[in-house]
Amino acid sequence: MNWQARVARIFGVAEGEARPVLTGATLFFVMFAGYFMLRPVRETMGVAGGVDNLQWLFTGTFLATLAAMPLFGWIATKVPRRRILPWTFGFFAVNLALFALSFQADPENLWVARTFYIWISVFNLIAISVIWSVCVDLFPSAQAKRLFALMAAGASLGGLVGPLLGIALVGLIGHAGLLWLASALLVLGIAIARHLQRWRDTQPVHDELTATARARPLGGHPFAGITTVLKSPYLLGISLFVLLLASVSTFLYFEQARLVELKFPNREDQTRVFGTIDVIVQSLTILSQLFITGRLVQRLGLAALLVAVPVVTMLGFVWLAFAPTFAVLAVVMVVRRFGEYAFVRPGREMLFTVVPTEAKYKAKNFIDSVVYRGADAVSGWAKTLVDMLAQHPAIAALIGACIALVWAVTGASLARAQSRIAGKESMPEGFDIAGEGLKR
Repeated sequence: MNWQARVARIFGVAEGEARPVLTGATLFFVMFAGYFMLRPVRETMGVAGGVDNLQWLFTGTFLATLAAMPLFGWIATKVPRRRILPWTFGFFAVNLALFALSFQADPENLWVARTFYIWISVFNLIAISVIWSVCVDLFPSAQAKRLFALMAAGASLGGLVGPLLGIALVGLIGHAGLLWLASALLVLGIAIARHLQRWRDTQPVHDELTATARARPLGGHPFAGITTVLKSPYLLGISLFVLLLASVSTFLYFEQARLVELKFPNREDQTRVFGTIDVIVQSLTILSQLFITGRLVQRLGLAALLVAVPVVTMLGFVWLAFAPTFAVLAVVMVVRRFGEYAFVRPGREMLFTVVPTEAKYKAKNFIDSVVYRGADAVSGWAKTLVDMLAQHPAIAALIGACIALVWAVTGASLARAQSRIAGKESMPEGFDIAGEGLKR
């Protein structure tokens, strides 16, 4: 039995799918390993700038995302689909090299640190969104339900290896060295993505997923992402889902920063705490993605991925309201992040498998970056206002529970809408997928 047959038998993939699954997982691995090497440093810099100033960093991130989107929109409009990822990753690799040079020239510069915090928050969402855009473009809905969780396991493995690499190498090569290494990993990601594209070129034609179509630019204009979203009730529903997800994450993020600052005043201890949380989250996520997520969605449907985590998060907020300690916060944070990576993210990407090609790149990236970071900025100021008026963390936790409840309801509605649209994919004449609304 060859290696592909072994992988297929162990993880339940069909014949011939082991190669693209491993290639996709490797692409996610190199991207996330590079990002998570730098993430604990980013978190420490955020705390160093003052927990009371985090909302300003979130606002700066949102504004930077707005500025970046026309550039990405131009690339998606002018560049053939198969070259969107190489252009995007190449641009970010150059950025990382420039930051590395800045860190080498003046490692204590606070403004360089703040700029890096904002930049990496923009880079993170756009780069990950582009990888998923490639995947939802190359794999139809039926394959996505079986394979996306397995490919996402590569992201979790990268998220586990990244912090360990950072801990092991930062003393040897410094922060600038970590940035050079992350830049090299992005270049490696370009080569892996091309390998995945070549695999698809060898497969039988499936609707529009042909080498000829992927060799052409998407056309349109750089702002097509936002106009496509505004015209589609289905995409607006996904936007609402992402907005609620980001709001819940921001409320917990601010509480994490506040409690870590109180309990661990030393910066090195803070970095170790953030890195430890990352390792625990990614370890749990890998196990789930390999053995649970794919089987769960096949047996219980997409709703299981989109509803379970919001419900558990809601209960976690209630627990945090009555026991606002670091230990409780750490448990809730781990469960929320593990659930997002293992269940919510693969489920969220499955929602895009039934939308038109242009929406898979432009609208999806707008939602994943501008909507997400906009929700970060708004909820960051909202959390600051709640803390100022209520002056008790329990109030913010209960508000977070209410947001999580609405998040769960939205996820259930989107799962029904996706199932309905997937059932109509065989009706190309006159059926507008992008105009399909949420079932009310």
